[in-house]
Amino acid sequence: MTAEWLQVRYPVMEHFYTLQGEGAFAGHAAYFIRTGGCDVGCHWCDVKESWDASMHPELSVEELIAAASQQPARLAVITGGEPLMYDMQALTSALKVSGFHTHIETSGAYPLSGDWDWICLSPKKFKAPVEGIHQKASELKVIVYNTHDFTFAENHAKQVSPGCRLFLQPEWSRAAHVLPEIIEYVKLHPEWRISLQTHKYLNIP
Repeated sequence: MTAEWLQVRYPVMEHFYTLQGEGAFAGHAAYFIRTGGCDVGCHWCDVKESWDASMHPELSVEELIAAASQQPARLAVITGGEPLMYDMQALTSALKVSGFHTHIETSGAYPLSGDWDWICLSPKKFKAPVEGIHQKASELKVIVYNTHDFTFAENHAKQVSPGCRLFLQPEWSRAAHVLPEIIEYVKLHPEWRISLQTHKYLNIP
């Protein structure tokens, strides 16, 4: 780990220790780092306060590693906002040297940077993923807001590599409406799984 890595700074809305609530690693203890800044513009985004990077303090890699290392889990999830608006190499390199597995949750709207153990690609209609990122995804997670999103999901599933896990996740405010449709869809298309925002049911961050 170089001294230069440790001094790199990122706008950070929040960072905290909790359980991963969604996707393939749901239920695992993890340290979350939520970067500030996003221009994807999902109207149903539940962290719109993350969009304006200037509203959040810039923290150094050294500060983030020190905070994460106080907790026993060695799984770090970088999310946003859209973390790939920034070069993630310094943060991921320092996390790995400190013994962390590195996971990212991204829309794919920006080129991939950083050293990742797990890439959750969650594409959005509002800003398409960049070319080539689908093949690097470990997990494809599509948010279902209405029936048209199943077609959107299948179009993206055609672009990922074999072995990429496929998840359909109800948009939280529409869960009661769309979850029955998702259940029936997964029964007909068993290559997909359901992802639920279990942290919201558990009332944890």
